[in-house]
Amino acid sequence: MLIPKPALLAATLAVSGVTAQTFQRLGTCPDLGCILPPDQQDFLPGQEFDIRFEIHAPQNGSEAKVPNANPDINFTATIVRQDDDSGGNGKGKAKGKGKDNKTAAAKGIREFFGLGSEPSIETWSFQWYEDLFARDARKPSVVKVASKVFRRVALYEPGVYTVTLEYEYAGEKRKTEARWMVRELATKRRAKNVIFFIGDGMTTNMITAARLLAHKTVNGRYQSLLALDGFPVLGHQMTHSIDSFITDSANSASALYTGHKSSVNALGVYADSSPDPLDDPKVETIVELLYRIWGAAWGAVSTAFIADATPTALSGHSRARSQYGVLVDQALNGVRNYSWTKTDGPDVYFGGGAEQFIPGSGSYQRKDYYAEFANKGYSISWNKTSLLAAPNDKKALGIFCRGNLPVWLDRHIFPENVNTLDNHPSGARGAATDLPGLKDMTLKAIDVLHKRGGDKGFFLMSEAASIDKQMHAMDYDRALADLLELDDTVRATIEKLRELKILDETLIVVSADHGHGFDVFGSSDTHYAAAQADPRSKRNAIGVYERSGLSQYVLPPPDGSVGYNTGPHFPLNWDPRYVLAAGVVAHPDVRESYGVGKTPRSPARAGAGGQVYASNTDRADGFLVNGTLPTDQTQGVHSLTDVPVYAMGPCQEEFGGTYSNIDVFFKMAACLGLGWGKNVTKAGR
Repeated sequence: MLIPKPALLAATLAVSGVTAQTFQRLGTCPDLGCILPPDQQDFLPGQEFDIRFEIHAPQNGSEAKVPNANPDINFTATIVRQDDDSGGNGKGKAKGKGKDNKTAAAKGIREFFGLGSEPSIETWSFQWYEDLFARDARKPSVVKVASKVFRRVALYEPGVYTVTLEYEYAGEKRKTEARWMVRELATKRRAKNVIFFIGDGMTTNMITAARLLAHKTVNGRYQSLLALDGFPVLGHQMTHSIDSFITDSANSASALYTGHKSSVNALGVYADSSPDPLDDPKVETIVELLYRIWGAAWGAVSTAFIADATPTALSGHSRARSQYGVLVDQALNGVRNYSWTKTDGPDVYFGGGAEQFIPGSGSYQRKDYYAEFANKGYSISWNKTSLLAAPNDKKALGIFCRGNLPVWLDRHIFPENVNTLDNHPSGARGAATDLPGLKDMTLKAIDVLHKRGGDKGFFLMSEAASIDKQMHAMDYDRALADLLELDDTVRATIEKLRELKILDETLIVVSADHGHGFDVFGSSDTHYAAAQADPRSKRNAIGVYERSGLSQYVLPPPDGSVGYNTGPHFPLNWDPRYVLAAGVVAHPDVRESYGVGKTPRSPARAGAGGQVYASNTDRADGFLVNGTLPTDQTQGVHSLTDVPVYAMGPCQEEFGGTYSNIDVFFKMAACLGLGWGKNVTKAGR
């Protein structure tokens, strides 16, 4: 879950009228008048959200017609619902009749939503770079802003709504429009529970490679398959963010959990241009809706630090995913600075990231968040032993190390890499060694959520985070091992649900938030490569087509030993002579020798003067692969690829085909009966 390095913080904020540009004024703003949520957004009936209007006055640069002009503070904004026969294009007639049988007129935002007083005008300034030349010359463009924000509104009637913002700039009257679609009512609950597995960064190509590692073939036919291969429905989702065709894990998680696309680094908000990363217009998430409407339980499990983007996007609302301490506090206490919907805290919260819980080490307001959770009735676990012993009828917090959990390959095959870490969750020196895996955490989470959710049901998100993190480092074996751990967890989850007699009432969805440009193109003879003195000759160890051979990962080692003995559904031998030759399309300069590394891979290092990055040195016996990324990038980046969506259980048929990532939310929300045509304020509707 890579966090990009913006040239300027404001440069991540976003777009002018030209699309697909490197730097943008505000990512959702087609003109100097900005509506958030912007054009082309969909809403669940009754889903709560904020609306912000911004008027921009450029002070310099190509957009500035009047230098030093102030933004129009007398702008007006209206909204009207179109006829249902608009076909989704917003061109139908305004809905309803007024006096003299005329078509109903658009209303001001305050009047339309029945709000109290008009919000006050806010003003600020921000800077952005128009292009790479401006960045290199350090000549930012400055913009003055006037804004209003309307908090916590909702649209209940399906149809198309047109929002119109009118303002003046340089003596000209201007107008910006946004058309919003409220989807059909969905009040019938077909699934009692939803378990949403996210293989962070996982693509079809990675799944194919993992299957080859762990499952034997005879004459080209697999003798066993992944658990994912047994799912009855397979679809694909498109992962673009709102202002970029390459997404990160924050805004992609927001799309999956809210049905609203956002900007890079943003969680549960539409990114505005204000100085405060916590005041951006918010959108209600699936667990906030589920708690508000049905009073259901919810939980998050991750092999990352728990304040990372994918778990915190369930309950967090911030333009900056790096607000780790705040996001943990929001999970527990809701949004404090603005009135907003919230849950009563997660019923299950398992992962790493003790830094946000140990007082003063990165925790919000330097508080002891172990104590904060304990004071709200949570059991606290620091290791696998205490996790398994925790009561199922209490809320459960499990934080098992500082930082991310060590990956499956190091926990099971190279434990010396775990034993030498300084990551104990208490903050004391030493390693966290009694570690649960994704399967341990997920099965325990199901026990707690099933008990606590009862007849109201539950929602669980379980993330295999280091598929992505190890792909960033181009440590392919560690990434694929964590993918196999995810598949093993899915297999065990199905059996667990069957034992609890709730499999038929539980929707299981397995997908990713984005992908990497990874694929396997052959095999490599590690013995031959090691014998070559010339780095270029080492490339001749790569076998393609008929010379690629067959996988040796599931065969016993040559010495006849039983191999690593890590159980079914994992390779018997992680270090065969003939290994996968694989790679990604986007990477810094690296040295490549293929095969498993006994220590985690470090893909790049600082070059001369710390200004550029050179190839990694942990595989000095390999050959140089020239990079494809800017020279300030030390790791691989995400790619454009669509990612798979597997579904099993109630509503499974809805997940076939190809669709936007926002549709994953709408499909789950409809299955849970979360789309209501009138305000629902009490749980247990």
